[in-house]
Amino acid sequence: MSDDILSRREGSSLRITLNRPESGNAMSDDMARELTRLLTSAGADSDFVLLEGAGADFCIGRASMGRAPAPGAARPEALDRREQMEVVFDCYGAFRRCVVPVIGVVRGRALGFGCAIASLCDITLASTEARFQVPEMTHNIMPTMVMSALVDRLSAKAIAYLVYSTDLIDAQQAVGFGIASRAVPPEALAQAEKDLCARLAATPRPALTGVKEYLRTAHDMALPGAVDFARSLHAVVNSSSQMRREQK
Repeated sequence: MSDDILSRREGSSLRITLNRPESGNAMSDDMARELTRLLTSAGADSDFVLLEGAGADFCIGRASMGRAPAPGAARPEALDRREQMEVVFDCYGAFRRCVVPVIGVVRGRALGFGCAIASLCDITLASTEARFQVPEMTHNIMPTMVMSALVDRLSAKAIAYLVYSTDLIDAQQAVGFGIASRAVPPEALAQAEKDLCARLAATPRPALTGVKEYLRTAHDMALPGAVDFARSLHAVVNSSSQMRREQK
């Protein structure tokens, strides 16, 4: 893999950096595959993941977005098209399947694919200068691919507004929609990230993974099942010897 995606261990965390600042960290298929791989394996040696973009932007979308096909090129058949898109769906799935929390830190623009993965992070810190958009309809693309990433994160009204209006929204609106968790001034973003990482690093791993498991699963359960699952998970995790380690 090239240096388009960088990763490094920082204590108990894995920091992943989208590293194409000259192109707004536009995501190629190879980058999406590498991001999927990193998220899938993160839990083996890390307690949480930090995802950021290098330079001014988080991610302005897929590198192929809006690119016209070559003159005379045959349109791919539906099956071929579906297989080509699996790299994106696999990447979206990796955020949900990742056994440890994924923390997004968004500066600048998060458009299309970038907006989707910002939403898929378990917690997303955004600079008040960050901007979010689902611009696919401006390219005559019906964006159910992005919508599949948002469907369990945002309300139906929020998704419909983003998709139909194609408006560029600010960080405070993104918090209201459910894309981001918190918006902070640019000069305070690094400290907000540091404080959150310190809290996560001080949290026993069974609690980190247990919360992620519950949030991933309970959403699709009927209420009685969600309560029963909470009851069981609460008993199992809180009885772990790892939960009784000395408080930091």
